[in-house]
Amino acid sequence: MGRLEGKIALVTGAAQGIGEGIARAFVEEGALVILTDVRDGRGLGVAQSLAHGATYMRLDVRREPDWRSVLAQVLEQHGRLDVLVNNAGVTGFEDGPVPQDPEHTELQTWRAVLETNLDGVFLGCKHGLRAMRPAGAGSIINISSRSGLVGVPLAAAYAASKAAVRNHTKSVALYAAQQGLGIRCNSVHPAAVMTPMWDAMLGSGPGRADRELAFVHDTPLRRFGTPAEVAAVVVHLAADESAYTTGAEFVIDGGLLAGSAASPGAARD
Repeated sequence: MGRLEGKIALVTGAAQGIGEGIARAFVEEGALVILTDVRDGRGLGVAQSLAHGATYMRLDVRREPDWRSVLAQVLEQHGRLDVLVNNAGVTGFEDGPVPQDPEHTELQTWRAVLETNLDGVFLGCKHGLRAMRPAGAGSIINISSRSGLVGVPLAAAYAASKAAVRNHTKSVALYAAQQGLGIRCNSVHPAAVMTPMWDAMLGSGPGRADRELAFVHDTPLRRFGTPAEVAAVVVHLAADESAYTTGAEFVIDGGLLAGSAASPGAARD
């Protein structure tokens, strides 16, 4: 049996990137997965590729009525929700470069980033708790970022939103425990993970490989991570094997926050 055999899981932002990777890993481990997104064509395509292990529902994480509607359908069809992954997020650079430093960020830009990244997680946790309360158990996993643990001068809105996700995760974990519920809440903090989100920053063409190497030059493992590597951690947090883990944070950054690494071959006896 898979580690998630029989579990009902919902993943937001599952049409591509990390969310898609998590959905695929969940299905492989035996879960029935509800993929949600606002990119309907792509989301339906991913769900269909996973055959009977997945379905797709449209969910704009910024809209509370969407959360109410989708979770009502999940409970009606499956009777419970075991796992919720709040993955949907934006960088604020999807439509091209815009100022996002502390001095020049427009309030509209700031609010747009926080509306998806923070309000979406808040609403997911709120309605996820309510959906899981009857069973008294479940796992909520919030995808934050390495940027939620450090300052990022040219992406201040993104960093602030992910830092807030980290802290709200702990509040949710403590609240659920205080309520006597077996509902756990943990955060995952990826750094540079190769997904379509990077296309706007890295561009295309013959110089892209060099730009990728330059970007991860300071990462001790000197490469981008993969969605599958993030999904492996999320599977652990979704499974019963992590039943004593709540309010914790898991960093997946190739050693970046550990400090600098010596160049290969530079070690001395």
